[in-house]
Amino acid sequence: MIQAINKIDIFQQLQKQIHTLQGFRTPTESQRVDFGLGIIERSFTGNIFPTGAIHELISAGREDAAATTGFMAGLLGKMMQRGGICLWISQKRTLFPPALKFFGIDPDRVVFIDVKNEKDLLWMVEESLKCQALSAVVGELKELNLTESRRLQLAVEQSRVTGLLHRLNPRRIENTACTARWKITPLASSLDPEMPGMGFARWNIELLKARNGEPGQWQLQWINGSFDYSAVKPSILSDEDQLLKAG
Repeated sequence: MIQAINKIDIFQQLQKQIHTLQGFRTPTESQRVDFGLGIIERSFTGNIFPTGAIHELISAGREDAAATTGFMAGLLGKMMQRGGICLWISQKRTLFPPALKFFGIDPDRVVFIDVKNEKDLLWMVEESLKCQALSAVVGELKELNLTESRRLQLAVEQSRVTGLLHRLNPRRIENTACTARWKITPLASSLDPEMPGMGFARWNIELLKARNGEPGQWQLQWINGSFDYSAVKPSILSDEDQLLKAG
């Protein structure tokens, strides 16, 4: 019995060392962010949504891009509850800043940077991710290869800044060094019977790839400043999503 316990301790220590070498560090209680994602967080190492990491979000069209932006804003609202600044870098900004209030973000805490070409955008994202004074960096770009993603991942492993890379209709989906790859699509909102107006934002969340974790699929809505599970579905991925996952 004692030998079995010792083996478990050794295994857990080795696992922790491997995760550290891969750039994953368990946040302290003061650093940990309560995202309220519940079962989704169980897909990651230590049952913790990885901050100080790069997340890649893939959108196939404008409707998906709008849903992805809403999901990112929900994450940013949680990360910025204790203050901090976010940089939002893009070529063609379509976000309406006052709408960020809906997700608990003061628009003046987000600095928008518009650039002319994707090469400059990628360089600016990398340099921004090195700044420890930031809470997060959002980069709206199209293409990303393995070498570029490795540079970004190395940057956040030093600064512990969280990077959200939103890729709209990329030409190629390649293997990257990002900690997680997501696909967010919109769902029709639901209303209580006989209630007029529009329902709350609702999304289908697909975690296509997670380093040292388990992919999955869920349904979430944003209500009263928090994520809420309207339903939970098993992980059933389309052929296209299987390709994204493999990358």
